[in-house]
Amino acid sequence: MSLPDRFRTITPVPANPLRRWVARLSRYDTGLLVIIALFVLLLPLSVPRVALSDEVQYYAYLRSLYFDGDLNFQNEYEHFANAGRANGDLAVFNALLRPDAVNPNPATGLWRNVAPVGSALLWAPGFVLADGLVRLSNALGAAIPADGYSWPYIWAECYMSALYSLLGLLLTYRLARRFSSSFAAALATVTVWLASPLVFYTYIAMPWSHATGFFLVALFLTFWLRGSTTLWEAQAQRPLWVWALLGLIGGLMALTREQLGLLLLMPAVEGLVAYARMLRERQWPEMGRLFGAHLLFLLVLGLALTPQLAAYQVLNGRPLPSSTVAEKLNWLSPNFFNTLFNPGHGAFMWSPVLLLGLVGLWWLRRDDALLAALLLLGFLAQTYINGAFGTTWHLSRSFGFRRLIECTPIFVLGLAALIMTLRERLGTWPLLLLALVLVYWNVGLIAQWTVVRPAEARPGLVWHNMLYYQFVEVPRQVVGRLFQIFFDRCALVRNC
Repeated sequence: MSLPDRFRTITPVPANPLRRWVARLSRYDTGLLVIIALFVLLLPLSVPRVALSDEVQYYAYLRSLYFDGDLNFQNEYEHFANAGRANGDLAVFNALLRPDAVNPNPATGLWRNVAPVGSALLWAPGFVLADGLVRLSNALGAAIPADGYSWPYIWAECYMSALYSLLGLLLTYRLARRFSSSFAAALATVTVWLASPLVFYTYIAMPWSHATGFFLVALFLTFWLRGSTTLWEAQAQRPLWVWALLGLIGGLMALTREQLGLLLLMPAVEGLVAYARMLRERQWPEMGRLFGAHLLFLLVLGLALTPQLAAYQVLNGRPLPSSTVAEKLNWLSPNFFNTLFNPGHGAFMWSPVLLLGLVGLWWLRRDDALLAALLLLGFLAQTYINGAFGTTWHLSRSFGFRRLIECTPIFVLGLAALIMTLRERLGTWPLLLLALVLVYWNVGLIAQWTVVRPAEARPGLVWHNMLYYQFVEVPRQVVGRLFQIFFDRCALVRNC
């Protein structure tokens, strides 16, 4: 008698445990696993703290609304200013509590906060969970201050930020997989992450808005391209609920970093191109449906912006940003090219990988010319608005060119397309070696900025003796401080 088919078709299980583990692992997306593994391996190096003036302004929304139910940030500012004073640092006091003609605002009497509210909204679930755990622990005998300032609250905000960075990486990788192999998408994602300021703002300067903004941009692009491999197909198949969701995510982008609203030029130009095509082909019903979808998008977008407009009204006495922001802008963007190429501050000088990603859009156009063009437009819009900041375009004393972090998905998509092309000609190992060089360059700059020569490096890139520091001093001093780096990182920064 023959055995039933279900027994005859069973695949033998490898006897070797290692082979069995590899066989099981192969069922999953290796690229996703690599990204998650690297994220977890680097997590112990994180520095969860709130200390710098921008960090305090982001955090103040969350703490003040949850504990005080208002937007009077004086007590939050005083708490962190006093922590700074204890470490000999007056930066928070000088930035937030020193009176001037518009601080406190003469119309409202409230202290200035130029940070948008979006990051606080995204961090809120972790913050609320931390508060619940603190109160539960205290009921069981612990003595943790339930005040919004103690370490569980700070850690909740910081690690929520890191989580959003991870989610952004995973979404970006899946976006790149639409047009490239798993190898190219994974290598591009990991290289841009570790060879750009994103890694610094994932683990070291955690409570900024860059991780949340990056996540939202990746999420927006994910739904914008939903269900199709080309932008034309995606638009033709996009249901109304996706349009509404895009409006919500677009609003959250602007709530998180106001300049990200310029990325909505991408769907706007997509729409103009579609209308032109429909007019040419006299597709009147299709044009009407698209117009209705755009109206829904704009309605939801407007509703999503109301929390920020309400905050502006309370803080500034008008639904507009603080006048100190508008005064910095020169709409001719005189520092457009400085943003990219300035020797001491340019984004491509800090992170050459960004230039490679941008160049790669040329090869992405073979898969989707419209998408490549619109991604380039989004990048140019972010460069333009940074170049319009007459006094702060250079981001002196910040690590890397952080205002382009949210363009990470753009760089990854371009770099993945470039890797696909180069791998056919050069093979795998030269690409891995190039990725390691780019990552080491960034890691070396982080080391210089934080522990090796911070006084010189923080105002901007110092090219004098750069190679000596990168390849001699950085390895020597990092090895000499391994204990601090792993177990006492607060000794390496102030206000910890």
